[in-house]
Amino acid sequence: MLNTILIIDDDDQLRKSFQKLLSEEGYRVATAASGEAGLKELDETAPDLVILDLRLPGMNGMETFQAIHDQEPKLPVIIMTAYGTTETAIEATKLGAFDYILKPFEIPEMLTVIQQGLEASRFMRIPIDVDAAPEASSREAIIGRSKPMQEVFKAIGRVATKDATVLIRGESGTGKELVARAIYHHSHRADLPFLVINCVAIPETLLESELFGYEKGAFTGASHRRLGKIEQAHGGTIFLDEIGDMPLDLQAKILRLLQEKNLERLGGRKTIPVDVRIIAATNRNLEEAIEAGRFREDLYYRLKVVSIWLPPLRDREDDISRLCDYFLTHHAAQLEINNPGMTPEARAWIEQHPWPGNVRELSNVIQKALIFNRGTPLSSDDLTQIAITATTDETKDFETIEASIRRWVRTVLARKEQDGAFDFCLDHLAKIIISEALTLSGGNRSRAAKLLGLSRPNLHSKINKYDLVFETRVKKEGSSPNQL
Repeated sequence: MLNTILIIDDDDQLRKSFQKLLSEEGYRVATAASGEAGLKELDETAPDLVILDLRLPGMNGMETFQAIHDQEPKLPVIIMTAYGTTETAIEATKLGAFDYILKPFEIPEMLTVIQQGLEASRFMRIPIDVDAAPEASSREAIIGRSKPMQEVFKAIGRVATKDATVLIRGESGTGKELVARAIYHHSHRADLPFLVINCVAIPETLLESELFGYEKGAFTGASHRRLGKIEQAHGGTIFLDEIGDMPLDLQAKILRLLQEKNLERLGGRKTIPVDVRIIAATNRNLEEAIEAGRFREDLYYRLKVVSIWLPPLRDREDDISRLCDYFLTHHAAQLEINNPGMTPEARAWIEQHPWPGNVRELSNVIQKALIFNRGTPLSSDDLTQIAITATTDETKDFETIEASIRRWVRTVLARKEQDGAFDFCLDHLAKIIISEALTLSGGNRSRAAKLLGLSRPNLHSKINKYDLVFETRVKKEGSSPNQL
């Protein structure tokens, strides 16, 4: 299903450039030249995200935002603004805008914010089905009738309506994010923001400013005040994924937030009261991390007011067949193809596979098998070709390939005499990987991005970087080729 983006801006050239760029990225695009027209489009197109300029004729941008927010409080709105109206954009963010971005902006930066906004839209607007019938739901769902999963469902029901901090634990791929979203959707904060921060995905040097924001002049390049995700989520919920990998100095700031219900922006001295619910998750052994001095014991006890343990798939054998049926329905709907089902042999293979990557691995294998499917039921051969198994033959094949790569690297190192050899090797391999993904997906960028585990904007930037397709740049007078 394509996401729909509504652009509200009185600049005709900017709207046309945006429409072309985002259409090429695979989005549906609706446009409006005024706030009044934008509100009409909102009713007609039901967008997944709005990009709104603050300077509009008639009904100004702030009035338009408030009208949108009153009508659709969970709809992410990205504010576009010039430096002169930054404070107004900050005020809009405090009132619930997803983010703001300054004009002129770099295209990759805007695409990244759009991707984040669409993710937030999905998290906030699409409820998680709990214990749904596999064949009845194409939405995201937590599936399970096994005894361990019934205990998880009970815990979600007990904690959702409370404001207690929740710590979700379990191996990678067990569905911790889905549980966090289920708690959010069943809470009294469900009409307020739900923002996700992955403590591993964001570089350590940027994580503090992403969480707590910063003041103008806090560091080189801080040309204006920026609100952090915690402040943006005021009244709502923050999900801190992979909190076991959070640096110790930031753990102290999260502890203060939990204890005192306030924060300070980076480079600031003003204490800002914040009302947010914290849900955290980790696949780490926090007890061992405490012993090793990598995790604060006081934060540990603050986080685990309520603790939910998600069982690995190997302890949920009774759920595997139901999960298969659900993922066939779910991914076929996403790919807009008919559900081909699977052979009894394929189902038997799935039930015997160890699934070290848990539910996420099972989902990925079925999704990739459907991408390459030709309309016939999935066979065990289809699945075994995709799944990563630890057989001797595969190990030998990998060792042979690795030996060839090592010989090639040695040749490059000798020829280039360390002059950019590292980047040369990485770029060469990356170009091959992306090219193969595009070939396997028939040039469909959305499917290629899913194969690679990349966001669509990230894949787009890499395609341009390696000149894998004809590069189309959108220009505006007075801006660089990568600016709008």
